[in-house]
Amino acid sequence: MADGGCRRRVLVAEDDVLLAETVDDFLREEGFCVLISSDGKIALQVANERHFDALLTDLRMPNLDGATLIRRLRAERPELPVIVMSGYAPPDWQTTLQQEGEGPLILLNKPVRMNHLARALREVLDPPAASQ
Repeated sequence: MADGGCRRRVLVAEDDVLLAETVDDFLREEGFCVLISSDGKIALQVANERHFDALLTDLRMPNLDGATLIRRLRAERPELPVIVMSGYAPPDWQTTLQQEGEGPLILLNKPVRMNHLARALREVLDPPAASQ
């Protein structure tokens, strides 16, 4: 799908090739543009070259872990929406990472269910208006 037909662009940092391909296929069917990177270092390079609306990342990756990736990206864009996919999230992960920025942060435990991923993306990209 050409970029012009996408609702939003999602940067995916995931070293599990099968999961990355599954997420890529699913998100494209949902109308998103997807930028895939196999580790945090590559994701940083992609982020410097292309605009994206949300980060979808694993925590455990080679070369640069997901927590460091989130910190570095949110240093430039504190409001960046982030979805973490992990089977190994430390107990204090959300408190620690939320301090790194102002944007929404959601954890999806692996194995990730695609309907939960779609719901999480809607939540971080289109939050409900604040009640008055």
